[in-house]
Amino acid sequence: MLNNVLSENRHILIVDDEPLVRSSLSELLTLLGYTVSTAGNGKEALELLRDYTADIIITDIKMPEMDGIQLLNQVKKRHPEVPVILITGYGSIDSAVEAMKQGAYDYITKPIVDSEIKIVIERLMQQRQLQEENIRLKEQLSVSQRERFHNIVGKDDKMQKIYNLIEAIINTRATVLIHGESGTGKRLIAHAIHKYNEHERGKPFVEVSCGALTETLLESELFGHVKGAFTGAIKDRIGRFELADGGTIFLDEIDAFSSALQVKLLRVLQEGEFERVGDTKTVKVDVRVIAATNQNLEDLIAEGKFRNDLYYRLNIISIEVPPLREKRVDIPLLVEDFIKKHSKHISKKIEGISDEALSILIDYNWPGNIRELENVIERAIILTKGPIITPEDFPESLSNVKRRVQSFANDNLKLKDALKSPEKGLITKALESVSWNRNEAARILGINRTTLYKKMIKFGLLKNNHTDAG
Repeated sequence: MLNNVLSENRHILIVDDEPLVRSSLSELLTLLGYTVSTAGNGKEALELLRDYTADIIITDIKMPEMDGIQLLNQVKKRHPEVPVILITGYGSIDSAVEAMKQGAYDYITKPIVDSEIKIVIERLMQQRQLQEENIRLKEQLSVSQRERFHNIVGKDDKMQKIYNLIEAIINTRATVLIHGESGTGKRLIAHAIHKYNEHERGKPFVEVSCGALTETLLESELFGHVKGAFTGAIKDRIGRFELADGGTIFLDEIDAFSSALQVKLLRVLQEGEFERVGDTKTVKVDVRVIAATNQNLEDLIAEGKFRNDLYYRLNIISIEVPPLREKRVDIPLLVEDFIKKHSKHISKKIEGISDEALSILIDYNWPGNIRELENVIERAIILTKGPIITPEDFPESLSNVKRRVQSFANDNLKLKDALKSPEKGLITKALESVSWNRNEAARILGINRTTLYKKMIKFGLLKNNHTDAG
């Protein structure tokens, strides 16, 4: 007997031109707890599958209009995840075996024996349950431990929320607005959104740095122009929106748009159409827009510099990218990644970074965010004389942090003691961010709870809160 758990909320589609076979199978499977739909041939089945999700399809091979083999081929193209079980007469077994080579799950012979079909379906559902459980476990593991997502590096909680949001919009083409300071990785997030969407893979991804262009050049760059539209327009030119048709356009520094361009962009978002500069012919496009800004657009709206209606059109999905100073736990991961990247590019063997140098990087505020960190690491790789990056390889911009760390050494403290201050500060910030919940703080810091507890004792942090916190 099938386990009720296996059949719960499972849908089976029966396809057979014989009403008696359809009704008897339907009765059997309904009694076993399945939801059942039926169709008289392959064409009817495909019509049903437009609005109906099946977990299993059971189909006869010989049917009018569209037979079981043709249906199998169509299902494999349109719904490759749905298993197909074939019903065949003894004279068609060779066809059934051949169909299994084409992707059918199994076959049963006529006359249909209840126990036989129950065994086949039970085996299939047990396999499906195991596969789904494995997927769930992998998702749970990846959500809790993801240190990178496509080309984005980061395990901070704020980054996990961004990863989850990107996954949530996987099958949509919703407009996205990314907020964040310069150098935080907004471009990488736009790329991840595009690449993660299976419907957009292989389709155009077009980037425009709006702040780098004058209004006239930006309008021409985005929408194209015809010959003679302005001085220097010596021939017709296709704009970036046309190049991105069917895919995604990423508009960085969207706040640079003039009032006139904002109106034109609003029309593209609402109607999917525009005219090239100097032309009267309307161009239609299907483009997903991802915009980014390092400005507070609501402040610009209050100042009359940005349209309220455009803001709400852009802000369907909003992603806030944290600055590096708010996710210091990611700095060691980023440093490791940049060392691998640039040592390979520069063809210089670098084994790593000293504890003192890493401590300086963790303690620095990074006004230029990840881009500044990458530049510092690339410079250090070029300048370092040994296989390990040291504080001497850093620029003057980090001099205040270097002096602060070095002052500990001048007080006759060992290097381990000198490093305690930034480590203590990092642990304190993590604890404060979760109201001194040790379980949460340990997860944020990427260490186990016992290690955190020992460090709290070492740094005298237990006296600052209840010892049973977390």
